[in-house]
Amino acid sequence: MSLIDVQALPDQRGIALGTVGVEGLRYPVLVCDGQGGKRDTVATMTMTVDVAAEVKGAHLSRFVEVLHTWRDQLDTASMLLMADDLRQRMGSRHATVAASFVYFLERQAPVTGVASFMDYPCTITAVVGFDTNVLQLRTEIAVTSVCPCSKAISDYGAHNQRGRVTIDVNLEDPGGLWFDELINIGERCGSSPLYALLKRPDERHVTMAAYEHPVFVEDMARNVVIALRDDPRITCGTVRVVNDESIHNHAAFAQASWPIQDGRLR
Repeated sequence: MSLIDVQALPDQRGIALGTVGVEGLRYPVLVCDGQGGKRDTVATMTMTVDVAAEVKGAHLSRFVEVLHTWRDQLDTASMLLMADDLRQRMGSRHATVAASFVYFLERQAPVTGVASFMDYPCTITAVVGFDTNVLQLRTEIAVTSVCPCSKAISDYGAHNQRGRVTIDVNLEDPGGLWFDELINIGERCGSSPLYALLKRPDERHVTMAAYEHPVFVEDMARNVVIALRDDPRITCGTVRVVNDESIHNHAAFAQASWPIQDGRLR
């Protein structure tokens, strides 16, 4: 029996749609890591195409078909290829594929060396069109920050807080930069990295090391920019740092983007 393809019927209203697709699609994937291996995780996908004015709609089943084809090799190069595969199968001018997932890295405690995994929310987005390709990485890194002002004015001690460093970068080419480097830079900008597992000697070390490296949110944001602004693999980027204040009922934040325009960071 032949079934009618309603989505393939022409549309007479003359309105093109810039974005049609699926979002919130959870799917098991293999994500390449910075050590040449792959990691199992679950990605939440957003996949979109444009729909021409004369086309009634997009074939939604094809989004999942494309994802399933590429699910075992997610990295910067394959994300661009997946987006272009989607664009061609849909007959669209451009396509976007975004995968958000938890990325795990093994961390060793600073004194005892005991190992544990830290989790980092990450997103990779690929946009492919006839005349442009865009590749974006985003990661969020949790850190400890000690307040320099509190340390300077107190007879002893200083208040600290949990900080969240979010880094967004656009890449010049695929294959040159991955989340591991961004995470390491984010962790270095705080007073101390976080660890899932610390023994007493480790906790002592982390507490004192953080006390010796106090930073404001402004310091952390600027340190990330300094580390990344001259990297030839990156065309532009944004860093946002948020501290959940421990002595206030509000958060403090700082944000900057590069490259520099009009003599100042945006």
